[in-house]
Amino acid sequence: MAVPFIPAKKVEVPDIQFEKNIELPADKTAVIIVDMQNDFVKDEGNLNVPTAKETIGNIQKILQAARKKGMHIAYTQDTAVEGDPEFDIWPEHCIKDTWGWEIVDELKPEKKDLICPKNRYDGFYGTWLDHFLINIWKVEHVVIMGTVSNICVLHTAASAGLRWLKIVMPADGISALTEFDQALTLRQVSSLYGGKITESVDNIKFI
Repeated sequence: MAVPFIPAKKVEVPDIQFEKNIELPADKTAVIIVDMQNDFVKDEGNLNVPTAKETIGNIQKILQAARKKGMHIAYTQDTAVEGDPEFDIWPEHCIKDTWGWEIVDELKPEKKDLICPKNRYDGFYGTWLDHFLINIWKVEHVVIMGTVSNICVLHTAASAGLRWLKIVMPADGISALTEFDQALTLRQVSSLYGGKITESVDNIKFI
């Protein structure tokens, strides 16, 4: 009888290929910002990811570059209600219309940006993200950033990959609760969905 694989306390991280320079066509690319909300990003948030605030400046760089090119930008916004079943797994967070639910001021959406409230990890699940990316904007590439890496970022990237969208993910634009979770995200996106991973947002150029 086969014995199930049980990982040792120390697990070797498989190689992750990092791209040095990535050029993307501005008219065929959209930027997706995942759940950069007060409850996740701010120190006093109910489900704070300590490294999330370190990604704000890097995400700002991509947003500025994208807006200069007139590109499409979408935000996902984790949205819960009182008694949400997810609170059996996590502390209460991102309850609609509270401070914790709001997207951080530093990355505040503009009027023309798309905001997709969601009540599960996946930014495509039950939202209009799919409709806009594919049917309206007709993009082929997506740059995905935000938090939490192995949860909402990864599930959103998975749905993008399953739709054959070409994913780009800068490692300094996503954040996780542990280094293992961060590495897992980068590995999954690159190996399962053919995504391009780069260490820095500075390596991404819109043309």
